[in-house]
Amino acid sequence: MPSISARIPDDERDELEEVAELLGEDKSATIRKALDEGLKQIRVRVAAERYQSGEISVNQAARVAGVSLAEWLEICRERNLTTQLKPEDLERDADAALDL
Repeated sequence: MPSISARIPDDERDELEEVAELLGEDKSATIRKALDEGLKQIRVRVAAERYQSGEISVNQAARVAGVSLAEWLEICRERNLTTQLKPEDLERDADAALDL
């Protein structure tokens, strides 16, 4: 596994140590877990922003978020997302969903 080093402020180091203790893990495991969860959240946030603006379709948003179409539709429902896509874009997405 490759190694990456990063400098973090003292308060974030203290937070890392607290969370690692709460989880009963070492700091490296906690960092890996936080990075994984954080990257997933960033992907979903970017997908939601682009989908909401109409920049990407529902299928594209699912790919950007790194989730299945069904998972993306659940995210949309939970976040009350609406799209700015044109009817023909939605039709294309519906056709693609039928092909799955």
